[in-house]
Amino acid sequence: MSTLDDQLRHAVRLVALFNLAYFGIEFAVATRIGSVSLFADSVDFLEDAAVNFLIFAALGWDPRRRARVGMALSAILLAPALALLWTLWQKFNLPVPPAPVPLSLTALGALAVNLLCAFRLVTYRHHGGSLTKAAFLSARNDAFANIAIIGAALATARSHSIWPDIVVGLAIAAMNMDAARKVWEAARDEHRTAEP
Repeated sequence: MSTLDDQLRHAVRLVALFNLAYFGIEFAVATRIGSVSLFADSVDFLEDAAVNFLIFAALGWDPRRRARVGMALSAILLAPALALLWTLWQKFNLPVPPAPVPLSLTALGALAVNLLCAFRLVTYRHHGGSLTKAAFLSARNDAFANIAIIGAALATARSHSIWPDIVVGLAIAAMNMDAARKVWEAARDEHRTAEP
């Protein structure tokens, strides 16, 4: 394995650990304040941890096998969207807006973690194929999502409505679906290229 591969393995392992740690924090806050957007983002942190641990394991594999893992990861990227549907159902049954201060503080912490992860992965986004593309896109999209959650917290403080939180939660789900499509396309192209 090359030095660049070793550096990438170290980076994705670190990113996986950061994501796993912040999943616990964000999930606890989301559950406590009843936030759809934080819940969607916390599930996304768990998914990111799984993606990066899979990348860590798959980096030494041949290109065809890595492409297959990339295809599987594109399906994993859809998991937060499914979890979001359940959370939305619960929010409509109990339409209480989330507390804006814990919502914004937790989103700020998530933004810091995601920016750190994106900066760790940006150097490697074209190395390792669809696997590292999945990790980088995930971290980048999550940083955008965190900024939107902070905006939802400000809007919730002004309006006392559940809708800013719901709209941002749906936007996070849409970003995950777009990332899943991009990773699937990259993995499919790699698989075709690697065919004997």
